[in-house]
Amino acid sequence: MDLAKMSNDKKLYLCKWYFKVGFAFLPFLWMVNAIWFFTEAFRKPKYEEQQQIKRYVIFSTIGSVIWAIIILSWVIAFQVNRASWGEFADNISFIIPLGVP
Repeated sequence: MDLAKMSNDKKLYLCKWYFKVGFAFLPFLWMVNAIWFFTEAFRKPKYEEQQQIKRYVIFSTIGSVIWAIIILSWVIAFQVNRASWGEFADNISFIIPLGVP
C-alpha cells in the first residue's frame, strides 16, 4: 500500500487502527506503525491530521520499546536460569535441550 496515494484522513484512520490493534499483544504492529508513518508524522509539510498521526507514532514507538524490553528481559532470565528452575523450566519449554542436567 502506498501512503502517498491515500487521503490524509485515511492515513489517520490506518495509523489509529494499527495502534489500537497493537494492544492485542501484537507489539509488532506498533513497530510497523512507527516505521511506516514516521515520515508522515515528522518529515512531511504540516496538514490537519498530522498532529494526531504524530501522537500515534510516538505512542507506538514507546509501546514497541517497552514490549521489546519485557521480551528481552524474559528471554535473558529464562536462558540464564533454565537449568536451575528444573521441572518448571522443562514444563514451559517448547524444546528441551539435551546434555544440561
